Amino acid sequence: MTGPVAVAGAHGSAPELERVAGLVRDVPDYPSPGILFRDVTPVLADAEAFTAVTTELASLVGEADLVAGIEARGFLLGAAVAVVAGTGIVPIRKAGKLPLVAATRTYELEYGTATVELPADTVFPGARVFLVDDVLATGGTAAASAELLREAGATVVGFGALLELTGLNGRQRLDDLPVHALLTV
Repeated sequence: MTGPVAVAGAHGSAPELERVAGLVRDVPDYPSPGILFRDVTPVLADAEAFTAVTTELASLVGEADLVAGIEARGFLLGAAVAVVAGTGIVPIRKAGKLPLVAATRTYELEYGTATVELPADTVFPGARVFLVDDVLATGGTAAASAELLREAGATVVGFGALLELTGLNGRQRLDDLPVHALLTV
């Protein structure tokens, strides 16, 4: 994705998010030649930026009972969002990381497959869950995570991301969910 990172839509903290957008670091040729990686780590390391992102995402949680964070940076954002929103946090993990698994979902990647898992005894039927990740790219991981939560009987009430790579059309894989991205490129 080429082009500058921009604030997506109207947000209550637009001036703060403009600063956040400036902290997203471009890493050329990572993880392979020709790829421009958008690194949000500097955002997480900056207290003011992290607070702005957390507060903005928490404002989207609404009446959710839980926030689910997708491994790995989604854990960091999700946990902070859950604290501000006053909910619990549930991690959506890569396969093989949990001692007790409620559900597993394997999904297609550009070159192969990946698997995510939901920990047992964390999401109960009827729970309203807001899903959080750092970046929305192709939407595969987010869609698989939403399916896991639904399989556990939860209602996924929305998805929030710090950054959306709009050219990869990940939002289309989540067409049944309200999708919120603070920044776009």
